[in-house]
Amino acid sequence: MSGSATKPYLIRAIYEWCTDNGQTPYLSVKVDSGTRVPIEYVKNGEIVLNIGSSATRGLVLGNDSIQFSARFGGVPREMWIPISRVAGIFSRESGEGLFFQVEETEGSALPEDEPPPPVKPRLTIVK
Repeated sequence: MSGSATKPYLIRAIYEWCTDNGQTPYLSVKVDSGTRVPIEYVKNGEIVLNIGSSATRGLVLGNDSIQFSARFGGVPREMWIPISRVAGIFSRESGEGLFFQVEETEGSALPEDEPPPPVKPRLTIVK
C-alpha cells in the first residue's frame, strides 16, 4: 500500500481536538540522539511537552517532524522531534488522546556523558 503514514495526521487531529475544546495538548516523546529537546528535562528516556499555543512559538506539526520554540527556565529552546519518536499526544485536563508504539532503534539511547546542545542567544525587542 502506498501513501502517507497516518501517525502525523492523527497527531494533528488530536492537537486540533484539544484546542477546539479548550484543553491543553501535551506530547510524550521517547528521546534519542536524533531528538532535539532539553536533555536536562528528560526522565527515563522520555519527555512530556506542552505544545499548546501559549507554550510554543512557531509550532509546525509536519509529516516527518514536529518543530517549535519553547521556554525552559525562561530560556528559549528550539525543539525538533521526529514523528517516529512521538509516543503520544493527549489532553492535560482529561488524559484523552492517542498513544503510539515507538520502535527502539540502533543508537536510540542517549549518550551518558554528552552535555546538552548549546543554546543560541537571541535578542528580543520588548515594547
